[in-house]
Amino acid sequence: MLIETRLPNLLHRGKVRDTYKLGDDLLLMISTDRISAFDLVLPDGIPQKGLVLNRLSAFWFEQSRHLVPNHLVALADQWEGQGRDFIAGLPPGGSRQAMVVKQAERIDIECVVRGYITGSAWSEYRREGTVQGRPMPSGMMEGDPFPEPLFTPTTKAEEGHDMNMSEQEVIDMVGTEMARQLEEVTKSVYSFGRDFALERGIILADTKMEFGLVGGQLTLIDEVLTPDSSRFWDQEGYRPGQSQPSFDKQFVRDWLTAQGWNQEPPAPNLPDDVIASTTERYLEAYRKLTGSELD
Repeated sequence: MLIETRLPNLLHRGKVRDTYKLGDDLLLMISTDRISAFDLVLPDGIPQKGLVLNRLSAFWFEQSRHLVPNHLVALADQWEGQGRDFIAGLPPGGSRQAMVVKQAERIDIECVVRGYITGSAWSEYRREGTVQGRPMPSGMMEGDPFPEPLFTPTTKAEEGHDMNMSEQEVIDMVGTEMARQLEEVTKSVYSFGRDFALERGIILADTKMEFGLVGGQLTLIDEVLTPDSSRFWDQEGYRPGQSQPSFDKQFVRDWLTAQGWNQEPPAPNLPDDVIASTTERYLEAYRKLTGSELD
């Protein structure tokens, strides 16, 4: 497993990704096998998770290129340009979990879009009848689709919990035109991915995206439509009014909740069967969405 990388020129170490300066306007972004839940990195990694995240993001970047530019230049194990000797310093197999990307000026907003009511949206709805302060139809059940996808942005917190952002807060941060563009592009990528996934037996319940500016142009960055950033439900087992069978890390969240963990550090260790089952869920999501096996 690739839990942590130790190369020179570290630019950022996130919950899952390690990012290094590779050269002029280029970065090396590595998807490790770390897993986070409730905004904390867990002590155990998930084998092959980083490989799935890296390869699946590359798949979606290519599929969605007609909707919005993205930062992907090449998968690191296929890169022959500047910095290839640096990439060779990764542990064996590490280059398959990495990509060469354009350096972007990150917009510090998590662009969340929800197609179905679940998670924190369901919790708020049960209390208030709203989602991020907006009134919703009465009588909704957990897992019901919204009449239209909802854009529910949050802050991009380096530590602790992301906080909900109002429409005005987004405008105050990036301006009216960029706020409109972020919402439109996020919904567009979500709708494309939702329809694509549904044809392959997966319901894309919600997802989050990150954007930056490259040469002044809005650009999709980080990852896109992965089991880390999205809720993937099995269409065959989908039933509103219950927790849905999934191909994402909800399985880990559910196990942690069942242990009575208070979501404060330290997080408990994951048992071997939970780790193995999570790996299989990630691999199954990749197989279903791409129609191919990971080598």
